[in-house]
Amino acid sequence: MISLLQNGSVWIDRFSSWMASGIKWLSLAMVLTTLTVVVLRYGFSVGAIPLQEAVLYMHGLVFLLGIPNGIADNSHVRVDLLYSRYSQRTQRLVDLCGHVLFLVPLALFMLFITIPYVQASWRVLEGSPEVGGLPAVFLLKTLLPVAAVCMLLQGISEIIKQAIWLLGTRED
Repeated sequence: MISLLQNGSVWIDRFSSWMASGIKWLSLAMVLTTLTVVVLRYGFSVGAIPLQEAVLYMHGLVFLLGIPNGIADNSHVRVDLLYSRYSQRTQRLVDLCGHVLFLVPLALFMLFITIPYVQASWRVLEGSPEVGGLPAVFLLKTLLPVAAVCMLLQGISEIIKQAIWLLGTRED
């Protein structure tokens, strides 16, 4: 059973890493697209609403789909007043409790609260309110429950890793 849980955790971590490796290039694309918008606007007096909205879409992808990798790498924001002074065992216990008490409930709440919102957007195939904007706002909104599921999976992976370590059934 422990081996099965470890394999599941490894698969989830690989999936989060794979997503992060794909979306990291969107940061460069956002910079280049923003540069293009600025050059078009101030150099040629041409508006580029679809490009501006594309930057927003890329921004949403980077942040929402990057969250699970930040959790996996333990590079997320942490207010560290006492944590660094704790023993490794206490740190892992704090992480386990944090994932069980905060991350998993937040991901579930986010999932259930965003589903009706996304369904309403899909029903009308919601597009941009801007003239000439991108006609796929419903796809952008779909990132919300997708991110919630990815956060939930990564939270489960972290819970498995911390529990296995705390139970002493794995060296690291």
